[in-house]
Amino acid sequence: MTASTATPPRTTDDDWWRSAVVYQVYVRSFADSDGDGTGDLQGIRQRLPYLRDLGVDALWLTPFYTSPMIDGGYDVADYRDVDPMFGTLADFDAMITDAHALGLRIIVDLVPNHTSSAHRWFTAALDAGPGSPERARYLFAHGRGAHGELPPNDWESIFGGPAWTRVPDGEWYLHLFDPSQPDLNWRHPEVRAEFENVLRFWLDRGVDGFRIDVAHGMIKAEGLPDVGFSTVTTGQRQVELLGKGRLPYFDQDEVHDIYRAWRPILDSYPGGRMAVAEAWAETPQRLARYIGPDELHQAFSFDFLDATWSADSFRKVIDTALAESTVVGAPTTWVLSNHDKQRHVTRYGDGAEGLRRARAASLLMLALPGCAYLYQGEELGLPEVLDLPDELRQDPAFLRTGESRDGCRVPIPWSGELAPYGFGPAGSELSWLPAPATWSALSVTAQTGVPGSTLELYRAALRIRHEHPALAVDAGGVTWLESGPGVLAFSRTAGATVLTCVVNLSGAPVPLDGYGEPLVASEALTGQGSGHLLPVDAAAWLERR
Repeated sequence: MTASTATPPRTTDDDWWRSAVVYQVYVRSFADSDGDGTGDLQGIRQRLPYLRDLGVDALWLTPFYTSPMIDGGYDVADYRDVDPMFGTLADFDAMITDAHALGLRIIVDLVPNHTSSAHRWFTAALDAGPGSPERARYLFAHGRGAHGELPPNDWESIFGGPAWTRVPDGEWYLHLFDPSQPDLNWRHPEVRAEFENVLRFWLDRGVDGFRIDVAHGMIKAEGLPDVGFSTVTTGQRQVELLGKGRLPYFDQDEVHDIYRAWRPILDSYPGGRMAVAEAWAETPQRLARYIGPDELHQAFSFDFLDATWSADSFRKVIDTALAESTVVGAPTTWVLSNHDKQRHVTRYGDGAEGLRRARAASLLMLALPGCAYLYQGEELGLPEVLDLPDELRQDPAFLRTGESRDGCRVPIPWSGELAPYGFGPAGSELSWLPAPATWSALSVTAQTGVPGSTLELYRAALRIRHEHPALAVDAGGVTWLESGPGVLAFSRTAGATVLTCVVNLSGAPVPLDGYGEPLVASEALTGQGSGHLLPVDAAAWLERR
């Protein structure tokens, strides 16, 4: 057997994030309080008891700020207000007050790489013209070619096509995403001061943390140099280098100066205020640089999300992440799905096979030391909706590349036999995206109290995770156990108590002899006593005292 990671320090209340289970709420698709077909803050407030009973520690809310909603709210027009479609600042205050009363913390999304083109700064920049102080807050540049008719360089938008748009006076502005999302110039002191004030605005309202969108993207290489290839010239999209190689517009060293300025602000507030980076870097070592006592608290481990369904793939990703956590002195942040990725039920094969594997992967994730992020609806076993009509899709990437993230953003089912399954108040039939006819069996009501349902599996696993000493943040790290091909087995220990997680990724049932008594399993075990067998594509937690 092999041990991995030293025992982490004992947690305090300020260290809540080290072992938290955080539930991502895609605000538009969680719960609709007023029947207009769009989820809102009052809807979240009404459903807080469900989240408390599920057993999560915190909620991460996707952007609810004033926005034209070209990119689902990630195009922010006012960072200090709530978009009317989601409610008001008073609604936010009431929601966070209720959440704290129930023991739930609130993490909000911060979008610092770009604003909306409707932001007052950008409209002022367009009005002011070339060379103006207003334009200096963004990245405007002269074009190439005899008359400036070509973009300033070969950079591509993550959503497809060039990353530059020309304005009527001839200059071009940078947008690494949609043209409605102009990139800010983070070398401008006014930009830095503005976001430090935005942090304080929400910290003063009681938020417990921030998820930093595109945390690797704010600083661009001096001189805006070419990448050297593009979709047009080679057929390879630049975005394919994300997380694999260096791009002049991502993961520049200077970005860390921003987080070193933010950390004292977070630390100046009581209660363990934190920040987690959505960051991509070419190596785990470069990703680890975002984390530390003078920068951010966490960075998502997307390698775990991207692992293939094999024991070798998961083992490699887990070992690498745990080794890096030891180096940076911060726990790993695990995630299987989010609002930008295909739901893992579908990634793992869809249908019954995909659901079995998704349930097993969830038990694997929740047994690992560190913080786990859940995406709304995964506790219901929701698959990706693959057959949305094109005319209903709203992801801006769909119009440019044909790729769409809308299928993981369909409103979740709460109750009833007909769509939208209790998404809104009684009698409401509106939903901004349609839910499949098959989802009635996956609703919260349909699964509540049903033995073996995915919802009850999550409730059981989260309850054990909170209560079991071997899964506590101050328990031991992972010790890998000898197991057959295609099987992952590891233990975590607290005193004389040992919890073992076994995941069967092989093609045949495997015996569970010697691991102790089962606590929870993603599929029903066969056999009795020492003869328990773990089915294919299943996971189990077992205890030995």
